[in-house]
Amino acid sequence: MLGSYVVQCLAGTGCAVRALVRDETRASWLRPLGAELVRGDVANAEALRDAAAGCDAVFHAAAAIGPEADWDTFRAANVDGTQHVIDACVANGARLLYVSSTAVYGDSRYERAPLDETAVLPDLPQHDAYGRSKQEAERVVMRAHADGVVRAAIVRPPPMYGDRDRQFVPRVARVLTHGFFPLIGGGTTTLPLVHARNVAEGAILAATNRQAEGRIYNLTCDYPLTVADLVRFAARGLEQRVFAPSIPIAAGRVLFRALELALLAVGRRDVSRHTGGTLDMLTKNNPFVEERARRELRWHPSVRHEAGVADAFRWWKAHHRSTNATR
Repeated sequence: MLGSYVVQCLAGTGCAVRALVRDETRASWLRPLGAELVRGDVANAEALRDAAAGCDAVFHAAAAIGPEADWDTFRAANVDGTQHVIDACVANGARLLYVSSTAVYGDSRYERAPLDETAVLPDLPQHDAYGRSKQEAERVVMRAHADGVVRAAIVRPPPMYGDRDRQFVPRVARVLTHGFFPLIGGGTTTLPLVHARNVAEGAILAATNRQAEGRIYNLTCDYPLTVADLVRFAARGLEQRVFAPSIPIAAGRVLFRALELALLAVGRRDVSRHTGGTLDMLTKNNPFVEERARRELRWHPSVRHEAGVADAFRWWKAHHRSTNATR
């Protein structure tokens, strides 16, 4: 999803864009934008070097995600794959923009708010393989920059949404289509959620600003969005009536504890570990600070939630059946 928005934004400014894709047929819609498609993946170091030939900058937005993956999978894709991208940049003299994640801050992020780029990253537990892999990938990138091997910058987005979203929007949409979504504590909590196009815009600013080299930027709040806002705008996009009563936070804790036990009962311990984090997201305000990006990069996101959320859920409604059929 993010990579496609990077392509759209770059092509829209007249840049020559080359997109690394695993399936040229599914990515063929990028061609009319002016993108050249090259087949490959981050596990193939030689293919990456060839793909980066002649490029001024490389945007590395690929990653293994999902609670079902183990450490070896995350390490191979997110750490080793990042090293392969660095090697490709070095071989071709290209700058690197690495897309990290607010997962590097760990599950204690709400207890340590407000969090900016100066915060010391915590030692993450063994089961948080994704967060650990993104921390290690950041270290690989920053070490290469400090050693003068590559000119690099890093951006850290939270969960993203937009057209072609296969993570956040589908999960929320499947709940909302039942027509019921209780708002814990009235739904006034602000969410750490940004539109993928806005992240793409910030990534391009970081990649094209020489003063951003060696810097890390939180792209963690384009515009404030509450849980109630999300439900209202999403329902508009889905053309779905959603009953969203307010319930006390204590009742929400009971519901999520029941959900955690149900997941454990069906053998989904990997997913059950995330119920606490989801409850925090719904009941504690966005803990991240993005002032550095606004000040140094002049990041002024173009997509507001009123339109972006509705459009993303509208896109899901129009495409989710065909998308599911191809998996």
